[in-house]
Amino acid sequence: MKEKTTSATIKTEILIHDLKVPISVIDAGAKSLLNRQDSYGPLTDKQIKVLKRIIRNTLTTQRLVNDVLELGRSREGVMITTDFSISSLVKNVLMEIFDLSNPGVAEMIRKTGTYAEFQQALQDSRAGLSFDPKVWQTVVHLDEAKVRQILRNLVSNAFKHRASFVGISGTIVEKQLILRVTDDGRGIPPADHQKIFETYFTTGSSIESAIRSHGLGLAGVMVLLKDMGGALKLNSDDGKGAEFIVTIPL
Repeated sequence: MKEKTTSATIKTEILIHDLKVPISVIDAGAKSLLNRQDSYGPLTDKQIKVLKRIIRNTLTTQRLVNDVLELGRSREGVMITTDFSISSLVKNVLMEIFDLSNPGVAEMIRKTGTYAEFQQALQDSRAGLSFDPKVWQTVVHLDEAKVRQILRNLVSNAFKHRASFVGISGTIVEKQLILRVTDDGRGIPPADHQKIFETYFTTGSSIESAIRSHGLGLAGVMVLLKDMGGALKLNSDDGKGAEFIVTIPL
């Protein structure tokens, strides 16, 4: 039974990997039409809007494919560790998120150099950072792809469920990286705390809520953290927002 399961998993991951090529072709084609109007002809405002939507959705699909492949590597115990700074981790995650929701903010983040500039770029997006300057510049040696996916899932969820604000903070205590993501949304009743880490569970009661938050993110976070010996803690109550605390050994 185990051999059949492993074989099915490998075949699925090969198919997922093969999706990369057609997705890239769609992305390249849409960008060519948008950026080379001198060659392909002028576009109307409505056509430009549709092409930009195609590009955003191909980017989303590319990230989903990469996330699924990363989960597969985690289940096999594969770790690819590199040196990276906490500042570059947070910057890249927020650029990925805003590339889809608010490209203008993403571009401002891309141009930032200092922590103060980064905070300023986020001001209008109702998101805030709280990092000690030393921690912000610290270089860690971890599997960056996994840590980035973990933080992106948590921050994306926070933006989906916030009322008005999302906070991201980080510390290093006793050779452990601790990242906190908070939102001021409707919160999660204690009875649902364990359920939200189960695949496909969503706290939304409508189809629209289920589409916006399909419940795969937190289950994936748990898989990735387990591979790195990390842990995830939730502080929340009904109507009181949520705080997710990630701990990863350095």
